[in-house]
Amino acid sequence: MSGNWFNVGVIVNTHGIRGDIKVLSKTDFPEERFAKGSKLTMFDDATGQSQPIEIEQAREHKGMYIVKLKGFSNINEVEKYKGWVIRVAGEEQGTLDEGEYFYHQIIGCSVYTEDGELLGSITEILSPGANDVWVVAPSNSKAKPILLPVIDPVILNVDIAERRITVHLLEGLI
Repeated sequence: MSGNWFNVGVIVNTHGIRGDIKVLSKTDFPEERFAKGSKLTMFDDATGQSQPIEIEQAREHKGMYIVKLKGFSNINEVEKYKGWVIRVAGEEQGTLDEGEYFYHQIIGCSVYTEDGELLGSITEILSPGANDVWVVAPSNSKAKPILLPVIDPVILNVDIAERRITVHLLEGLI
């Protein structure tokens, strides 16, 4: 393995007594990551421990995923994993179509207006509904974060190699 790992979710709690876990998704492809047979790894960043896992089944429930892991059938077996981070190996990530990006490619990119003015850098990606929203921490630290909807009229150009995003600010965005 290359050593590149990307966050998929965080185990926030158990669910029921049959070994299911509640996962807060941190991935842009939860249907793929939590699909039956998907091979992931759980990490405890505090201790450095890791545990490979395979998804037996998963379903979305109230903004979380209820996940059944292969080989775990009791609440006592999964309770110790609360707070662990679930990750996918870099080589297991898959490929994307043109114009699609992984979260880790977008977070940290500098955001400029079409006039060349630096707005700040992307710190977070929200998925509230119809489209994602990129949270931009302004270059002026006293200003409020800017919320950019990921829609064609706003996002003009994404250059992953240069880590630069050009946007058109619609009226009312700032």
